[in-house]
Amino acid sequence: MTDFLYLRTIWLNRSLILNATIREFQLRYRGTVLGAAWVVAQPLAIVFVYTVIFGALMGPRLGGPGGQYQYSIYLCSGILTWGLFAETLLRCQAMFTDNANLIKKISFSKILLAVMAVAISCAQFAIIFAIFLLFVVAIGAFPGWSFLALFLILPIQILLGLGLGVILGVLHVFFRDIGQMTSVGLQLWYWATPIVYPASILPDWLLPWMYLNPMFHIMRAYQGVFVAQAWPDFGGLFVVACMAMGLCVFAFWLFRRLSADIVDEL
Repeated sequence: MTDFLYLRTIWLNRSLILNATIREFQLRYRGTVLGAAWVVAQPLAIVFVYTVIFGALMGPRLGGPGGQYQYSIYLCSGILTWGLFAETLLRCQAMFTDNANLIKKISFSKILLAVMAVAISCAQFAIIFAIFLLFVVAIGAFPGWSFLALFLILPIQILLGLGLGVILGVLHVFFRDIGQMTSVGLQLWYWATPIVYPASILPDWLLPWMYLNPMFHIMRAYQGVFVAQAWPDFGGLFVVACMAMGLCVFAFWLFRRLSADIVDEL
């Protein structure tokens, strides 16, 4: 019943969520010359550097229809989608502390902060990913029907970031070291996931441990769609989906349990 009320609250406040997303873009890039172009500048710079440095080394190991751009496709499909996950998690982790004054002064459903965090992250990702798709189409490497798998992979990834982010967001109110720990943990998690490097270069003894990493399955699904132009391993994604939904259920239970204490602590 409570979950239904949350969904109803989100639907009734959809205009507020949309306006907050637009306002975030306006405030972030107000006064800059390039404006929203800064959304794509950093990830494109990272992709360019990695491609130049590692392209010749990793490209022959990947194979596939992308030709000389194969490693660029592999890299973009990983870095850009990881960016969505990290952005979602970090925004949710900081949503209560960053909006402490608003929470104290105005009475509203605080769960909207999580929805706004996801909406803003997805809006930024949509701009970057659209450019990547144009690049893939331009070089004749569009994955075809397997592209439809993204409509399954993306929601699973968003739910995983949302669940973890809300849990960390609640804990961050009471333990401020959580913010620093999250940043460090994401860096370690990034390099523990085959994004810059392919899983094929890992030693055999490490692969079973890699399967315990939920982002390994998600990144492999994205990379499989764009590099191998094949359908992902739905078995691995099912396990991650169950984990993501379990985390979301626990996250919103924790939020309900400590909602009043959050306001007092802030």
